Amino acid sequence: MNAFPKTAKTLPFPTTPSIRISHLGVRYRSVEALRDTNLTIAPGRMTGIIGPNGAGKSTLIKGMLGLIPAESGVVTYEGKPLMDCLDRVAYVPQRSQIDWTFPATVWDVVMMGRVRKTGWFRRFSGVSRRIAAEALDRVGMGDYRDRRIGALSGGQQQRVFLARSLAQQAEIFCFDEPFVGVDQKTEQVLFEIFRELAEEGKIVLVVNHDLGDSITHFDDLILLNREVIASGDRPSVLKTENMYRAYGGQVNFFSAAA
Repeated sequence: MNAFPKTAKTLPFPTTPSIRISHLGVRYRSVEALRDTNLTIAPGRMTGIIGPNGAGKSTLIKGMLGLIPAESGVVTYEGKPLMDCLDRVAYVPQRSQIDWTFPATVWDVVMMGRVRKTGWFRRFSGVSRRIAAEALDRVGMGDYRDRRIGALSGGQQQRVFLARSLAQQAEIFCFDEPFVGVDQKTEQVLFEIFRELAEEGKIVLVVNHDLGDSITHFDDLILLNREVIASGDRPSVLKTENMYRAYGGQVNFFSAAA
């Protein structure tokens, strides 16, 4: 008889369900911003949304989450409207949409990620404070907890908002152009944590305007120009004909992207 116990198998993280988007359409007055969009966004993969300016990249996320009214379509998660599951969503908007003059510290911002689980006007528990502190340490901002958020650099601010999203302990993470105006170190931190979240079975959805080498970090891509031009794994999306349709001509992107 073997005297040594068998090595236990490492169990994978539980995987969240997919987001299913069916015939989503968004209009800004007379302008059709997004038309007849049909997508499945899978967990456990980093999914990037790419396309030219005005293509509807941010609109897709905002329409999914009900932040802007949809003209048509349905977005579901676990068979329910995604808008009924927003307590399981962490959303980080573009930095340009955030009021950086608001008198809040880094710690205040990260603790906002615990409000939904704690409840309004209730004291944060010791567990919530520990989770927030761990999130700050994870993004390398633990030493800045008492700084005013407006006094930080763009990269530091983005890392703080990433920490807030981590503190939410969400299943779905949506980031709108998180790499704009950040330093290389912050970009590396963001990608490392996005990858960790994907490996934990989370849904990670990122609007990305850069077609340089950063695009190689994504497993799947959604290519938009007011409608879905292509979606799927990176090589299948980054085909010349798809890029031509989306950008209206030849576009140069990182040669090793496929």
